[in-house]
Amino acid sequence: MKTIENYSLLNNNTFGVDVNARYFIEYDSVDELQYLLRSDLLQENKFFHIGGGSNLLFINDYEGVILHSKIKGIDAIEGTRSVVVLKVGAGETWDSFVEYCVSKNYGGVENLSGIPGEVGATPVQNIGAYGAEAANVICAVECIDVKTGMEKIFTAKECEFGYRDSIFKRSLKGKYIVTYVHFKLQKTGWEPNVNYGSLKDEFAKYPEQNIAAVRSAVLAIRGRKLPEPKVLGNAGSFFMNPVVPVSKFNELKSTYPDIPSYPVSEKNVKLAAGWLIEQCGWKGKSVGPVAVHGSQALVLINKGGANGLDIINLSDSIRASVREKFGVELIPEVNIIFG
Repeated sequence: MKTIENYSLLNNNTFGVDVNARYFIEYDSVDELQYLLRSDLLQENKFFHIGGGSNLLFINDYEGVILHSKIKGIDAIEGTRSVVVLKVGAGETWDSFVEYCVSKNYGGVENLSGIPGEVGATPVQNIGAYGAEAANVICAVECIDVKTGMEKIFTAKECEFGYRDSIFKRSLKGKYIVTYVHFKLQKTGWEPNVNYGSLKDEFAKYPEQNIAAVRSAVLAIRGRKLPEPKVLGNAGSFFMNPVVPVSKFNELKSTYPDIPSYPVSEKNVKLAAGWLIEQCGWKGKSVGPVAVHGSQALVLINKGGANGLDIINLSDSIRASVREKFGVELIPEVNIIFG
């Protein structure tokens, strides 16, 4: 465990925004984290915990301590003939974990292939893609209480998962640090979940209709739509798909018959944020060093040299356009850090 002062976060955020942290610390175990939380450095300074930096937008330098977990490990802690429960360290790279599960023929996370970031962020954000969410497979989350340093295990129910949401983003925001996540996956009885968007057609191209084929199909689609962060800085989908009442959806559909939609419940419908943004003329449009990606309007990109303010200003302009044209509010999916 090493403390680095005046640390550049350029390689710790996929937007490629060049900001510094006053202090940066990586830890390898729960014991080290507990020691840090008791230390004078964290008692006397504000701190913020990051994962892979794929869902962050720093607006300014961070005048405090940035923490990063290096807790590793993928261990089977329960199992039957049909299911297995894996305990996974928060510092494991998410897509490496998905690749591991697919190699073992464990079903449940293959639709979430290619999502950047680390395992510790998955229950906080309740990551999702192509009709699947982390909440579908998470059965427990091990955490450390920031104030007391005590360990606590949350059940899936206690996590209060919602669309790109959990209790860790609301009432418990900043109060717990995730150390391990437990995933319940299928060993037998797996069925492909491929009815979302273009995934069904892509999956049909593969002669073997198995878990590996779903992963390959998802990665193929993502590869065509999403830019590589090392080439063009981005945080993936910048906005959440808005959920509106059925009455609002019917109003929009009467004016825009082709509006894409996904039923959420009897009362609510999810709209495609990318489609809304595209209809406002933003797809492929540049504003100085930032732009809306030409293949996926949900993605804002740093063309080079952009700062956090450049990106948030573009985001605000897009939100205003969608609000004016459709009467729908877009909510950023990224975590905006003002320093």
